[in-house]
Amino acid sequence: MSLWSLVSALPPEHVSGLYGEFPGSLRGLLADWLENQPWEFLTGTDAFCTSAANALLSAMVEKLRSLTGGNRQPCQVLQHINNLENTFRRDPLRLVGIVKGILEGERAALLKQDRHLPLSFHRRQEELKFGLDLQRLQHRVGEIQALQERWKQMAEGIRACRQPNLQESPLKTEGKLQGNDLPALLLGTVKELEGAKVQVLNRLHIWKRQQQLAGNGAVFEENLAPLQKRCESLVDIYFQLQQLVAAAGGELGSDLLSRLLERLNAVLSALVESSFLVEKQPPQVLKTQTKFQASVRFLLGPRLLQASTKPQLVKADMVTEKQARELALGGSGTPLSESTGEIVHNTVALETNSASAASSATFKNMLLKKIKRCERKGSESVTEEKCAVLFSTDVTLGSGSQTFHLQALSLPIVVIVHGNQDNNAKATVLWDNAFSEPGRVPFVVAERVPWEKMCETLNLRFMAEVQTSKGLLPEHYFFLAQKIFNTSTASPEDFHNRSVSWAQFNKEILPGRGFTFWQWFDGVLDLTKRCLKSYWSDRLIIGFISKQYVSKLLGAAPDGTFLLRFSDSEIGGITIAHVIRGKDGSGQVENIQPFSAKDLHIRSLGDRIRDLVQLRNLYPDKPKDQAFGSHYNKEQMGKDGRGYVSTAIKMTVESESPAGYPTPMVLPPFHENIPATDPFHRNLLPWMPPGLGDLSPEPHDEEMPEIPPCSLSSLFLPCETLLPPPLLHRGVGVNVDLPSEEEIDRLLQDAQMEEGAQPCGFPGDPMANSSW
Repeated sequence: MSLWSLVSALPPEHVSGLYGEFPGSLRGLLADWLENQPWEFLTGTDAFCTSAANALLSAMVEKLRSLTGGNRQPCQVLQHINNLENTFRRDPLRLVGIVKGILEGERAALLKQDRHLPLSFHRRQEELKFGLDLQRLQHRVGEIQALQERWKQMAEGIRACRQPNLQESPLKTEGKLQGNDLPALLLGTVKELEGAKVQVLNRLHIWKRQQQLAGNGAVFEENLAPLQKRCESLVDIYFQLQQLVAAAGGELGSDLLSRLLERLNAVLSALVESSFLVEKQPPQVLKTQTKFQASVRFLLGPRLLQASTKPQLVKADMVTEKQARELALGGSGTPLSESTGEIVHNTVALETNSASAASSATFKNMLLKKIKRCERKGSESVTEEKCAVLFSTDVTLGSGSQTFHLQALSLPIVVIVHGNQDNNAKATVLWDNAFSEPGRVPFVVAERVPWEKMCETLNLRFMAEVQTSKGLLPEHYFFLAQKIFNTSTASPEDFHNRSVSWAQFNKEILPGRGFTFWQWFDGVLDLTKRCLKSYWSDRLIIGFISKQYVSKLLGAAPDGTFLLRFSDSEIGGITIAHVIRGKDGSGQVENIQPFSAKDLHIRSLGDRIRDLVQLRNLYPDKPKDQAFGSHYNKEQMGKDGRGYVSTAIKMTVESESPAGYPTPMVLPPFHENIPATDPFHRNLLPWMPPGLGDLSPEPHDEEMPEIPPCSLSSLFLPCETLLPPPLLHRGVGVNVDLPSEEEIDRLLQDAQMEEGAQPCGFPGDPMANSSW
């Protein structure tokens, strides 16, 4: 987003006083182009600044001429061109000052309104500054070359005159004529080169920090080509300056010469060592006996290793936090004393790809066979122990005069040996990635961080894991704060200045639960990623809300109003809270047993909501079919292609008093009514459900309750009606096959023939003496 697009949205009175000699209409015509020029970094009045200002004026005129062919009025554009030429051609630096004032005023107006500028603006400013500094360096090198060329011509002229009494060096004579410009110019140019080097190193640190934040889900611009181009540009200037210093070496004096060469070599060393980095990080949670990949890149490889005939080998070793700290404090030349783990396939050649102009080494099949655990601090667990992979190589430049030992350390890694350690290992990595400071001693990280930063981290992780553009909302942060700080009385404002500790995040068990805050949150992430992404992206899930607040929201809602929330008591569960009417007509909030990812794979959330007729409106008042209709799966009707009748799984919710469900007649247990010697009882045993065959023949003292007349169909009620409650609770199924009426009739006839008994019935049954 351009600065002008933001300024145009401001009230006109906020910026109306900025445009005088440079009209607002001209500012609007040039818009983005104006912002992409280094006006603010032209601060001097020397030859370079004057030349750059003149070039900017010419470029502005050309830009305006290119606009005359568009839909804009050509007369107005031509008038602007004439005014610019007449007003600023003789003094282009005045134009620079005016435009600089306009841009600064626009930024101040935006900061007063929004208090911040887009990140893209700051990145563009940094690029403009480096580009101008590089132009200035190239200009300085040109000045030195011109000065030495003039000296060379003058020396040749002096020799041609054959002056026998010449006692001074031609360069020293030239120095007197030029005010001794060359040493000062060389010193100033080397200083500017050092400043440009600092900019490049800072930009490399920013790239590494962004790479680390990408481990938590942040957007990351991985392209290293612009940074490689910067490094190569500075190395080219280094070699030019080295040659210029060497050419003037005898005339500069030994002290100045040695100082200049030392400073130049320090620049080269810093660029070479910093340009060797990990392009693709190994997994930050690494399981032993599992293959993994990584790659390193040497940004200056294509430029410095062109003449090398010997292949450069890169080696990967596992190091502990202590070893990483020793390497960092000892410098890049410190050799590794001992690897803390055994990595298979850990040596790869550094190769240059001519098509992409990239020099890299790709490790495709590394495997960590074993790891040596180090002593842990206090209550630190295995999943809090951090290691890293150290990549190292030796490179020789040119004719072999300079050799560099290059090292690149990966991001912190937590090594695990079992999958159940993965969750806690991810917590360690998340905390380190989010809250480590640039340039830290490995792998020191704060124990407490502001809650607001934690909210940013959780939101970043949530959006990245779920792969959604819909992040967490302020009310979600409020619920999460209540959960991690174990308070339900604080207001949202009370959490603004609070800090959260690592222990609260993933060491202390939540009150009344068996898990930590992170373990619960990670379960929500996994469930949403696997089963609920589309529902969350459509904002159908409130999710992060407590039971108590749900009761407050739904308390006055109509019957059938419902919402979706993540379970408080289970890891990776989502529940439906809905309003039902009690016996007194008052509204009650019921929470359905939470669904896990396994449940939702069997039947989706949308289909479960469709199944439940008692759910009518998604809170506050959206009809459920309108809200979830696009998430329903099409029900298959009729027969399938093989001729089978389709089946479907439907969800129901059991209730203590289901509305409209008839209360079944429950008969006393059979053994209280039928003697064990009864032939009907004996013949019925093969069909009786398990658990009912072992009937006691002993008589009971209890009086048999009177049984109302019943028909045969009512006698053989569904199994759950016949079974006594204790057996129902023990899980005796309702799918037991009962005998048909024809089979019962045949059994009764057989029993009469064998025993000569009367038609069978229960004692006291009026139907016992009647025919069937």
